[in-house]
Amino acid sequence: MSAPVRTTCAYCGVGCGILATPTGERSVTIKGDPDHPANTGKLCSKGTHLGETIGLEGRLLHPMIGQRRATWDKALDLVARRFRDTIAQHGPNGVAFYVSGQLLTEDYYVANKLMKGFIGSANIDTNSRLCMASAVAGHTRAFGEDIVPAGYEDLDAADLIVLVGSNTAWCHPIVYQRIRARCDAGAKLVVIDPRRTETADEADFHLPIRSGTDIALMNGLLAWCRDAGVVDHDYLARHVATPDGFWDHLDEGSDLWSVARLCDVPLPDLRRFYELFAATPKTVTMFSQGVNQSLSGTDQVNAITNLHLATGRIGKPGAAPFSITGQPNAMGGREVGGLASALAAHMDFAPGNVARVGRFWAAPNMATKPGLKAVDLFRELGHGRIKAIWIMATNPAVSMPDAARVRAALADCPFVVVSDVIETTDTSVHAHVRLPAAAWGEKDGTVTNSDRTISRQRAFMAAPGEAKPDWWIVSQVARRMGWKTAFAYDRPAEIWREHCRLSAYENNGTRLFALPGHAARGNADYDAMAPFRWGGTPFADGRFPTPDGRARLVPVVQKPVAAPLTQWPMTLNTGRYRDQWHTMTRTGLSPKLARHREEPLVEIHPDDAARLGIVEGGLARVTTPQGDSLFRAHVVATQRTGELFVPIHWTDRTATGGRTGLLPRPLADPVSGQPGFKSTPVRIEPVVSEWRGFVVMRGELDRRPDCLWATRVAVPCGTAWDMAGNGDAAALDALLPKGQRIEAIDAARGSRRIAILQDGRLSAALFVTRDGTLPPRDWLVTQLAQAVAAPTVLAGRGPGVQVDRGPIVCTCFDVGLTTILAAIADQQLADVPAIGAALGAGTNCGSCRPALAKLLATEGLTDVA
Repeated sequence: MSAPVRTTCAYCGVGCGILATPTGERSVTIKGDPDHPANTGKLCSKGTHLGETIGLEGRLLHPMIGQRRATWDKALDLVARRFRDTIAQHGPNGVAFYVSGQLLTEDYYVANKLMKGFIGSANIDTNSRLCMASAVAGHTRAFGEDIVPAGYEDLDAADLIVLVGSNTAWCHPIVYQRIRARCDAGAKLVVIDPRRTETADEADFHLPIRSGTDIALMNGLLAWCRDAGVVDHDYLARHVATPDGFWDHLDEGSDLWSVARLCDVPLPDLRRFYELFAATPKTVTMFSQGVNQSLSGTDQVNAITNLHLATGRIGKPGAAPFSITGQPNAMGGREVGGLASALAAHMDFAPGNVARVGRFWAAPNMATKPGLKAVDLFRELGHGRIKAIWIMATNPAVSMPDAARVRAALADCPFVVVSDVIETTDTSVHAHVRLPAAAWGEKDGTVTNSDRTISRQRAFMAAPGEAKPDWWIVSQVARRMGWKTAFAYDRPAEIWREHCRLSAYENNGTRLFALPGHAARGNADYDAMAPFRWGGTPFADGRFPTPDGRARLVPVVQKPVAAPLTQWPMTLNTGRYRDQWHTMTRTGLSPKLARHREEPLVEIHPDDAARLGIVEGGLARVTTPQGDSLFRAHVVATQRTGELFVPIHWTDRTATGGRTGLLPRPLADPVSGQPGFKSTPVRIEPVVSEWRGFVVMRGELDRRPDCLWATRVAVPCGTAWDMAGNGDAAALDALLPKGQRIEAIDAARGSRRIAILQDGRLSAALFVTRDGTLPPRDWLVTQLAQAVAAPTVLAGRGPGVQVDRGPIVCTCFDVGLTTILAAIADQQLADVPAIGAALGAGTNCGSCRPALAKLLATEGLTDVA
């Protein structure tokens, strides 16, 4: 067996260290790295099951021009020529790059350098615009630079942790474990979220505020702190610039009663939160997409920074505002300048900065002003002003708001290039050129996590086919465009050193981001680089990277909450599921990760469901002015009345519905440019289907089922599709492969069961019913791996009593609901640790702990420590 390779997880911004031990050409054992400061050996369900996602299913292995395979030379020459010709005819702003927080820092650096220093435009933006641009803008307004003023160890020292718009238990499980450990030691946890998430279930208390009222809540809290004498006037006098009239603007609408009414929370709960915050100096306020993804996202961030600056709760252990990022290298992209609104190395487009970076790069054509942010970029693409676009490591046809218009814009663009690891995505179907990129585990570089810790990603297997690292691809195009010397990189270590030199170039301390000690690292040192955090403890000395060294209080005002519209009477919220990631090009390959949520669900409160005739498990159409899509209905009291929640992950490759990106408005925060995914006017209506069914198959179907509802689920040895529809279901037979066919038909129930055998093995099974019941497909899925199919295959179950595990609750150990409930009853399990000892559930990533606690409460057991 090979030695383990230290690398970093491919998923969220926690930045967990991993020990990857290759066990074959495309197989690996994954464990957490006990020496990595971000996770100390722990991994969430997604990280734990990374080994299930490194196969070659669906991989893009060769350059493609149109539908034909091409050599690298032909593809690169074409890309360089078309970009060069477009620039000559339409100018630098006639082209654009759209990149990703999935890129490594070295990839990001080369792409940013090419666009801003040599092409001469700042039209390079990133999908990170969709998740943390408001935090960037808020930090810059308050501190003078995009600095996250906290580290994970601040959670260990805090006496109060406030989570705002963050379902941390699902989206950042390892951070949530750290929070729970601190709460077990006595700290308090408050969750502010319109939804009662599993994170909220374990909080000391939960404030389910009305969507979009965060500023009122935080301004009211600041006014409370002022009136309670908690504002640190000495700190303000020495370290913070306070605009004239700042405190006066708090007086209107910030009293306790007005805030409770606007936020729609009980006044006693609001008072309790305000009193707790005022009484607890060591407070960390952690925020995520619920704050950032708003049309007032930057102001919401500054409402939080105002609170911490005014109370002096910053630059001290256990006291800070803390933006937790969504992607593994969103922070690295921010550092190199991968956003259209930044230049490079935390510099903006001030003339002195443009000149400085131009000197450093010896750049012939520096961009002198910000470029188009994501929403504007694709709008201009649709208007025909951008003639060529290069998309790297992201899927905007799914993830952008008003995705139908994004697709139309891509379809009409004269030249689209896509660099990706996947051959066919909703975006790449519009590409004129597709370039095969190396994936996680195949490439080397660095990433920066949410608390500014830089870690290495290392290759532990060869890139398949002709796949290449993104930095290499971009450098080769740059050379072919005429800039051979500036992009003569041979390895990522060279790019890293240049990035470090630029961070320190003519930097006399005015920018906190600086990596001077790393600019001289040799190749061996780079290869062996251990995780490190830059910036120390920011602002511990009270100095900020502004001209006068002071932070800024930023006046922010709550916007009026819009009344429900007659045609669109509800509000749509979007977000992530626990065990999936972005558009599921990686997590969708894992059978274990698929079990937690197998279909895209629209969550709706029981009162709304009853009023609208929507039933649990039925289909529902969710419609906004931008578009519509089908979802499976999930009726839950954890949802606020008048509000819906849908997940972001499903695509045309994986479902006929669940297309959340079609629904949000293409509107953005005026400062950050971040889209407002959390508050789209919407309506919902039930949809009736005449039949339902499923197909399981070894391998993949050659096409998506053509019916009203179909969702793909990865299963061991193959795939399953859950389906529903109207009309004659006999057309589904065409999905089945050739082979020996056995079938059973029950005309009275409208049921058809068909199995296809090849050499005695089950190759596929199709079960459909109009009025009857369908068996669980778990047993049929196990038959895909058997050498000989069981004689009871059409019954959908083996002989004897079959145990149904129920829905999977613990993905890490594959433990189902029925198994857990039986163990609670049979073994008299009284708390979450007892369940863990008996079944393993909740002992790895901990993200299922709130669900286990809820089960105990349901069973009448409340000791859930």
